[in-house]
Amino acid sequence: MIVRSFKDIEGTDRHVKAASGTWESKRIVLAKEKVGFSLHETVLYAGTETSMWYANHIEAVLCTEGEAELTNDETGETHWISPGTMYLLDGHERHTMRPKTDFRCVCVFNPPVTGREDHDENGVYPLLTEEV
Repeated sequence: MIVRSFKDIEGTDRHVKAASGTWESKRIVLAKEKVGFSLHETVLYAGTETSMWYANHIEAVLCTEGEAELTNDETGETHWISPGTMYLLDGHERHTMRPKTDFRCVCVFNPPVTGREDHDENGVYPLLTEEV
C-alpha cells in the first residue's frame, strides 16, 4: 500500500514545474510504482496558454478548481471546463488550454510517466521508461 500527500511531494523531484512557466504538476503515482498508470495534480496558471499533444499517451483530466477554455486544435471545437468536468484525450488530440483562473486538475496517464517529462517543441511528452 502506498500513502502519499501533496505536502510530501512539494519540493521533491515529483514536483515538476514546466520550462514554459505555464504549469506545475505534483506526480503522485509514477511508472516506478508499476501499477500501469500515473496520477498527477496539475495547476495551469491563469492567463497562460499551453498547447499539448500527447502522441505517446492517453490522458484523462478531471477539473477540481478553476475554469479554462479547451480547444481541440485539430477541429477548432472549444469546450468550457469547470469543476466536475472531465475530458479524455483518447485520440491523441492536439489541444490548447487557456485558463481564465488558476486551473487545478487531476490527470491520469497511460502509459505512466516517469516524472521527468516536460512538453517538447510540439507539445509532446517523450515516451520515457524506467530502468529495471
